[in-house]
Amino acid sequence: MLSLALAGKPNAGKSTFYTAATRADVDMANYPFTTIDANRGVSHARTDCPCLTREERCGGDRCRDGTRYVPIELLDVAGLVPGAHEGKGLGNQFLDELTNADAIINVVDASGATNAEGEPVEVGEHDPMDDIDFVEEEMDLWLAGIVDRNWESVTRKSRSPDFDIDEALAEMLTGFGATEADVAASLRSLEYPDDPQQWTDEHREELARDVRRRTKPIVVAANKIDVAPEENVERLLDLDKPVVPTTAEGELALRNAADAGAVDYDPGDADFDIVGDVSDQQRDALEGLRETMTEYGGTGVQAALNEAVYGLLDRVTAYPVQDAGKWTDASGDVLPDAFLLPRGSTPVDLAYAVHSDIGDGYLHAVNGRTDREVGEGYELEEGDVIKIVSTAT
Repeated sequence: MLSLALAGKPNAGKSTFYTAATRADVDMANYPFTTIDANRGVSHARTDCPCLTREERCGGDRCRDGTRYVPIELLDVAGLVPGAHEGKGLGNQFLDELTNADAIINVVDASGATNAEGEPVEVGEHDPMDDIDFVEEEMDLWLAGIVDRNWESVTRKSRSPDFDIDEALAEMLTGFGATEADVAASLRSLEYPDDPQQWTDEHREELARDVRRRTKPIVVAANKIDVAPEENVERLLDLDKPVVPTTAEGELALRNAADAGAVDYDPGDADFDIVGDVSDQQRDALEGLRETMTEYGGTGVQAALNEAVYGLLDRVTAYPVQDAGKWTDASGDVLPDAFLLPRGSTPVDLAYAVHSDIGDGYLHAVNGRTDREVGEGYELEEGDVIKIVSTAT
């Protein structure tokens, strides 16, 4: 399952974001290190379901009137403080937890109401721009430290006549989620000595920064926009990087209200309807939230998740079925499964995503939208419905 991790300093709203996105019960409080042990839960990417092209909808929790929610893992860990890469705060624990994440959502307090250490201050007192590069810098320096500590093993291997620097570095960085292809791409973009013994600290740090950018891309969730000074939000949105205006508290309030039957709302909707009995105070709060959503196109929580999945990671959603005409599995369920695959993936990749045995026994595939057989080199598109024919099925 694709995995996203929430990063940021304490009190930026990570735990609120996590609770809203997963509906999990976690501690949320206005003090540093509310989260001590990592929380792992299931959230979802949102996309249009292929059933929209048919007369009947899939139904069930996975598809809500043509809106498909595809499961992803969401990780919430302890907040970062300056010097985290040196072990300050709960830094090492936090950074270690990030190794298996495919992308990072940096939750930033756009209101400027928490200082660099995550302590509460007056709204606007802290510049949220300082928190944008903060997470990247801590991750880069942490990885540079790992590279530095393990460099001796690379220099030892370099004395072998069959030494391959791509392979040696990939082996060292496997735990960080880097593949040999990632390392090779980084090395192609850098200038470095042929002999690893001549590498300097600057060479190793440059390698760490480039590998991190390739393996742990970051989207910024500019949180607390409902109370943030307008100039703060404008400056954040002007940055040359993915930034999504967000109100995690607003999303959590809507999901709680929807569970209580007070509003009609699906995660990621740009608006909601009040359908139950609410007090005047609750109605005023909901209408205030509606104004924020109207300005920014929603609460931003689902948008941040989608930006990470479909933007940063450039995934496509593919649906394996056994009946290409009815789009069902062996039990007759319509579009029961959805897989998030890298753009450029083929039916063979989808077969292996379903099960290694199905991939090993792959024979051919049929596109359920066209009812035509597709070749092994066919590149899957968003919303493709694919019947896989395999000796294992």
